[in-house]
Amino acid sequence: MSITGGCQCGAVRFRVDGEFGECSICHCRMCQKATGGLFGPYVGVKADELSWTRGARKRFQSSNKVWRGFCAACGTPLTFEHVGGTIALTVGALDDPAAVRPTEQLGSPSKLPWLDDLPGLPTHEPTEPRAAAHLASIVSLQHPDHDT
Repeated sequence: MSITGGCQCGAVRFRVDGEFGECSICHCRMCQKATGGLFGPYVGVKADELSWTRGARKRFQSSNKVWRGFCAACGTPLTFEHVGGTIALTVGALDDPAAVRPTEQLGSPSKLPWLDDLPGLPTHEPTEPRAAAHLASIVSLQHPDHDT
């Protein structure tokens, strides 16, 4: 199995030739800040099955235990790497993020208290007139979800 992914601008691309490992979301403040999101979604891969097919990630050591990989050009978070050698990719950097499903949550003391309320919030569909007009005016500069 071959799975691909990369950053928003396309400067860094990767391929995994193998199976995914454990998939989790982490609610700790370090993961929230590293991803700029509500939590950090990660899926494990074997380092010898991961290849960087375009560009190279930059890394920031966020603790004595972890390096965070990212694209230096656009800032997309790409990896969570334990100093001991294990590596995980950010789920959102996969070309098909629906290919994985988290099986556990970590860092629950920092979980945002309203996160469980999200399914009850109103949903505005892209076909609604206001949303459709806005979406029609967007010209995406994002790299497509496939190798080019």
